[in-house]
Amino acid sequence: MKPILIQHVQAVQGSTLLPRCDILIAEGKIQQMAVKILPPSDAKVIDGTKLTALPGLFDMHVHLRDPGQTYKEDILSGTAAALAGGITGLACMPNTSPAIDSPETVRYICEKAAKTGVKVHPVGCITKGLQGEVLCDYNELKQAGICAISDDGRPVEQAEIMRKALIQAFDIQLSVISHCEDLSIIDGGIVNQGTASEKLGVKGMDRASEDIITAREILLAASTHTAIHIAHVSTKGSVEMIRHAKAQGIQVTCETCPHYFLMTEEAVLSHDADYRMNPPLRTEEDRKAVLAGLLDGTIDCIVTDHAPHAPEEKAVFETAPNGVIGMETSLAASLKLVHAGLLTLPQLVERMADNPRKILGLPEVQIVPGADAELTLVDLDYCWKVEPEKLHSKARNAIWKNKVLKGKPVLTITGGEIRYYDDTVFG
Repeated sequence: MKPILIQHVQAVQGSTLLPRCDILIAEGKIQQMAVKILPPSDAKVIDGTKLTALPGLFDMHVHLRDPGQTYKEDILSGTAAALAGGITGLACMPNTSPAIDSPETVRYICEKAAKTGVKVHPVGCITKGLQGEVLCDYNELKQAGICAISDDGRPVEQAEIMRKALIQAFDIQLSVISHCEDLSIIDGGIVNQGTASEKLGVKGMDRASEDIITAREILLAASTHTAIHIAHVSTKGSVEMIRHAKAQGIQVTCETCPHYFLMTEEAVLSHDADYRMNPPLRTEEDRKAVLAGLLDGTIDCIVTDHAPHAPEEKAVFETAPNGVIGMETSLAASLKLVHAGLLTLPQLVERMADNPRKILGLPEVQIVPGADAELTLVDLDYCWKVEPEKLHSKARNAIWKNKVLKGKPVLTITGGEIRYYDDTVFG
């Protein structure tokens, strides 16, 4: 493994954006950081004059579709997409086939991901087969390698089942991630209920569906003195409830996706199923509330809910499955907040790298001498058009397709090795 010398690069270190310096990487570690470092004779030298080094990002909500639906995505293509997005670690959701409810499935995922350069952490099921009836053996799953439990893709419909899951998971220090959706309210809805559903003439998904289960989960966490993490927050009501719960000392954390704080239901009026996801794109009022929650710290994490589907599955608007891909575009889209002066770069890193790892109880990643070399180099000013056919995912249902974004991961390092290198930027 050759040493890597990154010259004259600025770096995010905790809450600080450091002055430009050289970073020497060797034997899998950051060996030295100084104003000027003499290159070792066999080093790979990278000009970082226009670049910024970020700790490797962590996406705590990804669907890799492996095992069982590898025509949509698999562990190899999904981790390649992650590296191209500057993501060095991820948590993969359990709605695979078979579901992640056995040690064998957990081990299959971990073994297949071992050589990809991405730290893949499976999320185990709350209930067997995601059926909402029988709790899984969380001790057994944790020993096999899960980082959290969830029935994501479906809600846990029975409150008592969720209450028991919270208690059991808390006792062994496993995070519980809740997909907040009341299926009786959804009742076949496919877009946000309101302007979008009315103009398209389809069933809508009322925001009450999300808000009711968010409220339930907060009450359950409070009454059991445990913790809950709310997935993919999209409504004003959920943001307000979570903000209030945090102020009361309830152990609740949450996440959202770039499309919920940057886009609205207007996008789906194009009748393009690539803009359909669950929860759906909401109103401008909801978008502003989600953005406010992200800026004031109510929302802890930015994730992608990366949900690949084959192009033929997305061809018919009314019958297409929900979901969009986003690992290769999440940082670039979220940098809109930095360019607009709404967040500092270290604050964005906190939401995309630090907080997800803290919530899942995983080791932090830092750019300091002696630390493992796990970082991504970003050109903050590079403008690029999102062309789905050029992405690393097997899927093409990219939420930012044909949009020009500013800022791009151009090189990703894990274990001291270059795992992704964008030669279109370096030339």
